[in-house]
Amino acid sequence: MASLAWELLLLRHGIAEERSPDRVDAERELTAAGRARTRAVLERAAGLGLRADRLLSSPLARARQTGEIACDVGLAEGLELAQALEPGGDPLPLLPAWLSQAEGGPGAPRRLLLVGHEPDLGLLAARLLGAPPGAIALRKAGLALLRLPLVPAGAALAGTARLEWLVRPKLWLPSP
Repeated sequence: MASLAWELLLLRHGIAEERSPDRVDAERELTAAGRARTRAVLERAAGLGLRADRLLSSPLARARQTGEIACDVGLAEGLELAQALEPGGDPLPLLPAWLSQAEGGPGAPRRLLLVGHEPDLGLLAARLLGAPPGAIALRKAGLALLRLPLVPAGAALAGTARLEWLVRPKLWLPSP
């Protein structure tokens, strides 16, 4: 019998509008190409049977839109916004509450999907893996899957994860 574990799926937002002094960063949206590329990648992920029990997203427009696409293609049923996923935020404190839910036995949630930004998602992954900062980086619309053992409430999570896969979007897109 496989040991109980929970999974953390990290998704970087898709290609967004360029930064501009005339545009508030939080309002930058996905470009048409960014929406199409993100949808293609996430449809492939859904087609491979990937599914999350819960999806938390940065409230910034480009991440929220990426999360909405993830829901549209069936990766999750709904989207919740989390300020901890804003650029410069620390999503690590979100994980203990999720872990306590995952301890609920058979049928308990086992996979959490976080939609956010770089370098924050990569830093989170590196921390959980016990790797140096900068060791993991996600491309736009890129995905990483980490497996963590169920640990006692309050136990440190840093260094306990195993990287299952890190996917560049190009690998899941049809050839031109």
